[in-house]
Amino acid sequence: MENKRPQRRRWLVITALAGCLAGPLVAAPAIDAPKGPVLLTVSGALKQKNDGEFASFDLALLQMLPQTSFSTKVPWYATPRKFTGVLFRDLLDAIGSQATSVRAIALNDYRVEIPADELIKNGAMIAWLLDDQPMPVREKGPLVIMFPFSERAELRTAVHYSRAVWQLRRLELR
Repeated sequence: MENKRPQRRRWLVITALAGCLAGPLVAAPAIDAPKGPVLLTVSGALKQKNDGEFASFDLALLQMLPQTSFSTKVPWYATPRKFTGVLFRDLLDAIGSQATSVRAIALNDYRVEIPADELIKNGAMIAWLLDDQPMPVREKGPLVIMFPFSERAELRTAVHYSRAVWQLRRLELR
């Protein structure tokens, strides 16, 4: 019986190289213009724009991105709550960004700088649903940056809680 391992390994290496070479040539699909009220405006280091120099998202555009949910406990709620939204990784992919830093700005002009790799590696999301319901402004909505605090003890710090921006309105990517 002939050993097929070297042949299989060669095929895997060729496939991986082809994927690496093709990856940069494939552009992210264009983002449609928002038709409803804009909830999130993204500026800075991004390739896909739909509003002049910005990528603007209404709820329908955000919902077109891959969605995820997790339940977590945060200091401002007495019990764990379920958040649903888009992972930062997927948002950055959709707008063609390789940003290293994100400035998040809230409706009340609260601002915080967050390393992009922190958002990605820690599974942070931009959530628009709280316990499967849209978040009104009085409930910290309509958007909030949320981390899976209950899953990762290392995130339960003042620094990470300060990065869980509620009433998010804008991201500046660098």
